Amino acid sequence: MSDVNSPTERAWTAGTAPGIFPFLSHGIALARRPLEFLNSLPQHGDLVELRLGPRRAWMACHPELVHQVLRDSRTFDKGGPLYDRLGALMGDGLVTCRQNTHRRKRRMLQPAFRRSRITGYADLIAEEAEATCRTWQPGQDVPVSAEMTALTTRVISRVLLSDSLDEATAAEVRDCLTVVVRGLFIRTIAPVDAFFRLPLPANRRYRRAVDRVHAIIDAAIAGRTAGTPGDDVLGGLLAAGREEGTPAPTPGEIHDHLVTLLLTGVEAPALCLADAFALLARTPEAERRLHKEVDTVLDGRSRPTSADLPRLSYTRCVISETLRHTSPGWLFTRVTTRETELAGCRLPRGATVLYSPYLLHHAPGTFPEPERFLPERWLPGRPTAEQRRAWMPFSAGGRTCLGDEFSLMEATLVLATVAGHRRLRPLPGPAERQRPAITLGQRALVMTCEPRVRVPRPADAVSSDTASARTAGDGHVGHA
Repeated sequence: MSDVNSPTERAWTAGTAPGIFPFLSHGIALARRPLEFLNSLPQHGDLVELRLGPRRAWMACHPELVHQVLRDSRTFDKGGPLYDRLGALMGDGLVTCRQNTHRRKRRMLQPAFRRSRITGYADLIAEEAEATCRTWQPGQDVPVSAEMTALTTRVISRVLLSDSLDEATAAEVRDCLTVVVRGLFIRTIAPVDAFFRLPLPANRRYRRAVDRVHAIIDAAIAGRTAGTPGDDVLGGLLAAGREEGTPAPTPGEIHDHLVTLLLTGVEAPALCLADAFALLARTPEAERRLHKEVDTVLDGRSRPTSADLPRLSYTRCVISETLRHTSPGWLFTRVTTRETELAGCRLPRGATVLYSPYLLHHAPGTFPEPERFLPERWLPGRPTAEQRRAWMPFSAGGRTCLGDEFSLMEATLVLATVAGHRRLRPLPGPAERQRPAITLGQRALVMTCEPRVRVPRPADAVSSDTASARTAGDGHVGHA
């Protein structure tokens, strides 16, 4: 793909974010009205200086500047307030490790995320999705956010650890992650360590949740080491190094990789799915088109398989547009390893550079009517080169998310499975206000469940009685 608006062809602008106390901290604005604050920054320049606590930081507001940062991971390494806090939680895993160890760590995990291996998880994902939505009864108010978090916890636990976590432990992991996510955001925008060392109830809850996640992973590793090998990510890590050219991880690296994959594999996909259901409920035409595709592809089957993925093209567009509209990963940081120049500004060694997928995805010059939910943006041939370049829910460059294909497959299969069985309607009243934490999305979404009536195909229209018979009973597509 050719670059658009390349740095050599553009005169970059730089500025400073305004505020009542700009030299104290813009973290106040990020905490109180984060999305509005982010969207206000491009009017002050392509690169905008702000303050996070006592630190100076620079926000890259143009996608080409962001790509410039992400392509040069040796100069703009992982670091800054976000990764400092994540490091205390995830250790030296793939998300938080510095560039000098990244390639080795990525090679350890790469076999588990090869395309051939990923498609093998499709049945597991669809099975869990069907089991989840079958428990929802017509007329029931469904806690969608909680249900999607429970679902993604079960999926990633089985991918990482097979059946090492029982139902109660998986629920405990889910609850711990809820506490951790809430605590991480405030620790990022207000990086004053002394405050978080105080024995306050919120600080104690956060510490207990972090410690419990680590203890659960340690117990799973110990049980596997003393027991039977498993065909999962943990089994692959324990076996790593036996093949030529495959680096063998240390016990600490195995622990950090599992914690990292568990945390990233639960929260973000759950938020994406909850947001997709909320957005579809407010966009009837998109929902109708999704249902038509799902009913055509499944053709009476209860759930999709990996072979159906190429035909679930509009379903995939719904996921892509959800990730544009409300990307769970909305704010990231990098730190300069040497003095360098960005957008014509000299940045010192150790400078914090931020970028926001949310900001890039809501730029009206790139995505017209950015607040509208339009899955059609992503139909084949529709997105421009500039839009494809600005869409980066999984980052970009050499540190693109290792699990991006798995995440897209998981979200597509879950959405198709649920849409084939149930329809979710919004409750009366205003929609939930987005409250970003370390991630962005619907955290307390509740919707009313309705049975699905399958969209008739032309052959079905001959006999409405036949169509009715196929959707009778509990509303499952093609099931009595």
